Amino acid sequence: MPLVAHTNLPTFERLRKAGQTVLGTDRAMHQHIRELHIGLLNMMPDAALEATERQFFQLVGESNPIAQFYVHPFTLEELPRNEKAQAHIDKYYETFDKVKEEGLDALIITGANVTHPDLAEEPFWEPLSRVINWAMENVTSTLCSCLTTHAVLQLAYGQERQPLGFKRWGVFPHYVVDRHHPLVNDVNTHFDVPHSRFNEISREQFEAAGLHVLVESEEGGVHMATSKDRFRVIFFQGHPEYETISLLKEYKREVMQFAAGNRQDYPPFPDNYLSPREQAVLNEYQERLNKALSRKSELPVFPEELICERLNNTWHDTAEGIVGNWIGMVYQVTHSDRKIPFMEGVDPDDPLGLGFTKA
Repeated sequence: MPLVAHTNLPTFERLRKAGQTVLGTDRAMHQHIRELHIGLLNMMPDAALEATERQFFQLVGESNPIAQFYVHPFTLEELPRNEKAQAHIDKYYETFDKVKEEGLDALIITGANVTHPDLAEEPFWEPLSRVINWAMENVTSTLCSCLTTHAVLQLAYGQERQPLGFKRWGVFPHYVVDRHHPLVNDVNTHFDVPHSRFNEISREQFEAAGLHVLVESEEGGVHMATSKDRFRVIFFQGHPEYETISLLKEYKREVMQFAAGNRQDYPPFPDNYLSPREQAVLNEYQERLNKALSRKSELPVFPEELICERLNNTWHDTAEGIVGNWIGMVYQVTHSDRKIPFMEGVDPDDPLGLGFTKA
């Protein structure tokens, strides 16, 4: 919760310049304290639909122990679903029409699976474009995850993602490059972020689009950036929402694809994720699996339980802190009517009042 600068104590101004949220008494007195309504556009494939839903709900729910959050999940009708996933959506998800009618304070858009080199050829492209265009006019702030970051860069800024030629997969160290932005206030300046992708938007592309880079990695590239106004759109290229076992689950899926003959090579380990002990366990499993495949005998059980208890999570606390900062900032500037993005007196071109150069 923010400090209120109720006196002229110089410490208030020093903290504000350092990135901490400090409200003036006029803003504090006119602020309407209410619940926040956050949309979750979940475009993930069926197997990851509920896990992704849970991960983002967790990050939002843990971000502030005082505020009340209503999270509104919805998806795109154009995405093909199996019977189980569609039943879950029909029972628990809202429609985009309902979301538009009632309004949102903030929006999170997940990644999605792709099958075409050009994102504009994907079945989600047109409906996602409609959601993004609506959000840019009507939502206080939108957080784009992974694939959606690439889609928005192409849709709104003409910057197409570039293939890496390999899969960037694992946990990578990152650095905060703008330590005064409120989004990264009071989080670690050096922290880890999981990545899992074949393509990327480079720092040069973010800058060419006029966007502001906040967090990057020598190995993993840019993880976090903002729109020119520093707040209306937040871009993630990594997956800070991942649970401790998410990369292990992904590795297991790839191993099972190999066992089924759907991939030719045995998958490598995710970078910087498994200790030597866990790698040894999985190397032994690979040997037993290869023997079983050559003999056409029963496949050994993947040693998931042996691995899970020894995995480390080196990213969740920082992810929680950043999402908490983001939601706190939404709280400070959103209108009491959730159909209107900003309260009176907030400049849409500089909603945080940072006073940066807009030219």
